[in-house]
Amino acid sequence: MRKLPIYLDNQATTPVAPEVFDTMVPWMRDHYGNPHSSHILGRQAAAAVEVAREQVAALLPAAGRVLFTGSATEAINLAFGTVQKMRQQARDQIIVLDSEHAAVRDTALWYQRQGFELVLQPVDSDGLVSLEALEAAIGPRTALVGSMLVNNEIGVIQPVEAIAALADQSGALMLCDAVQGFGRLDIPGHVDMIALSGHKIYGPKAIGALWVRDGVELPALIHGGGQEQGIRSGTLSPALCVGLGKAAALCAERMDADHAHIANLAVKARSLFSDWTINGARDQRYAGNLNIRRDGLDVGRLMSDVRGVAFSAGSACASGSGRPSHVLAALGLDAKQIKSSIRLGFGRYNSLEEVEQAACLINDAAEKQLR
Repeated sequence: MRKLPIYLDNQATTPVAPEVFDTMVPWMRDHYGNPHSSHILGRQAAAAVEVAREQVAALLPAAGRVLFTGSATEAINLAFGTVQKMRQQARDQIIVLDSEHAAVRDTALWYQRQGFELVLQPVDSDGLVSLEALEAAIGPRTALVGSMLVNNEIGVIQPVEAIAALADQSGALMLCDAVQGFGRLDIPGHVDMIALSGHKIYGPKAIGALWVRDGVELPALIHGGGQEQGIRSGTLSPALCVGLGKAAALCAERMDADHAHIANLAVKARSLFSDWTINGARDQRYAGNLNIRRDGLDVGRLMSDVRGVAFSAGSACASGSGRPSHVLAALGLDAKQIKSSIRLGFGRYNSLEEVEQAACLINDAAEKQLR
């Protein structure tokens, strides 16, 4: 059997936890009832879905509800639908950080083409937004403010609680893309909508969720049978829902242990990559994300040379587009610096030995290339 590479791309996706897999199997093999049917098999499936909903909600603010979606991207698109009604109230401006994930940034750009004013709020060289500048940008026309909790490319943690307060005082809604922070960090309590994803927390792909604060009205995204609270029609997958629920419950149980383990891996990695420059804030960041660069390096060639390690040059969503990272560009990096940057993502199932081996392989290949 071919040996798998050392996996250090946990921002792109995470392996499914064994406990999650075992929880899902009966709902794929034995319990095949439609959760929207009224007979006993349907009611059993519906009950499992609601348990999963409660498990996800346990990691989120209390005064709201959880809607299951097919992905975090779908959840974000669903959240953006709130701006349509707000435009009727003369609120036709959207503000999102320039370093947002494409799921937020490109959706905002689509709404700009529909006539909304879009502000791509700059970040500084550390990747952090200026609260003073953001406060000046938010006004009576602002409908929605969007900010990630943890940036997917550089791991920087934005001051989401303070951003939400600025949005609230102006009457705007606040959307938080918490995909990289859910299950790892405490979720700020004063946002209006929170998007999350199953496969970033050792759960299955093709399942996400949107948390919506009580009182926030969402227009239907998918029309049909009215399933999922009349917002997202279509039959829910009990297997995927229970997988996400179990993954969330495991994160709640293991949060402290995961945090300590990943922090230990990050300390070791920083020492092994001391010749590299960290992109983004050194301290105000999630430890499991290390985005670093070495000037003069061709990362495309580096990734080809280091087949024994699975790592990335940025977001998996944009890696096939050929366009340079807009996140690194937002920090002020030039094209050469962007092309010399790599992202290492540490997770629950990585070991210190793997980090040491990966660092040896990457550093050796980098030295050979630079010579």
